[in-house]
Amino acid sequence: MIEIKGLSKYFGETKALNDVSFSVGDGSIFGLIGSNGAGKTTLLNVLSGVYYPDGGNAYLDGRTPFENLAVKSETAYISDFPYFFPGSTVESMAKYYRSIYPSWNEEKFAYFKSVFPINAKQKISAMSKGMQRQSAIMLSLSYMPRYILFDEIFDGLDPVIRELVKKILIDYVQETRATVIIASHNLRELEGFCDHIGLLHLGGILMEKDIDGESMGLFHVQFILENQEDMEKIREKLNIVKEVHQGKMTQLTVRGESGEIQSVIDSFNPAFSETLPLTLEELFISEMEVAGYDINKFFEQ
Repeated sequence: MIEIKGLSKYFGETKALNDVSFSVGDGSIFGLIGSNGAGKTTLLNVLSGVYYPDGGNAYLDGRTPFENLAVKSETAYISDFPYFFPGSTVESMAKYYRSIYPSWNEEKFAYFKSVFPINAKQKISAMSKGMQRQSAIMLSLSYMPRYILFDEIFDGLDPVIRELVKKILIDYVQETRATVIIASHNLRELEGFCDHIGLLHLGGILMEKDIDGESMGLFHVQFILENQEDMEKIREKLNIVKEVHQGKMTQLTVRGESGEIQSVIDSFNPAFSETLPLTLEELFISEMEVAGYDINKFFEQ
């Protein structure tokens, strides 16, 4: 389990992380999303032991990662720009990994070489960005880490390889009960893949929830009222986050429980109505707008 308690990290006057707290259980894939500069990469650097926190701490099964070789030997961290030795190949990097990780699994490495379309004897520096990411994944998972931290792991991967990486991670988590955190801007890739999400903004955690539809707590409602004057009564009864009108159609983003929301709308006998859960991308936009990060402000004169 990964536990983050009151975690803060500063760079001069900048608060990269500000009193962040949440936890990720064993066997979970956690999606970390947020605006640019929200602190996602800083958080991963603290969890991997690269940075020492200025307040609070992070615990990996009760152990702090900074200058802790035992924890680091069980942690795989693939940054946005994976590092390899100059002139190295996947095979030469594997030889190095074998020498420093007692948990190195030769069968796993052979399996990954068989499923990833990578020439393990080619210089990694000559590979594309996506192929370098695949190389990093192959090497990292071959030493059987308990904690997996990925930063923008899908960037540069084609659709087929993205699905392959997802399947490999899901199978690996089911087999080992590893704890996975993936920081990404690609919300559509996280949807249907992660079982939990956390939303960071300006160094703080805005939201942390399971991804199972109802627990997200935000829904789209669209309907046509026979009497438009009933709209004011609906506003009084629902926790409306966003309201849009297109002709006779009213579209609301509402916080609450889907059954209760639909019941309120139905009580006004609409000519048409339906309630739908938000996609992860829509949820992100709605929560960010509530936090004041409204895309419309970029177009204001």
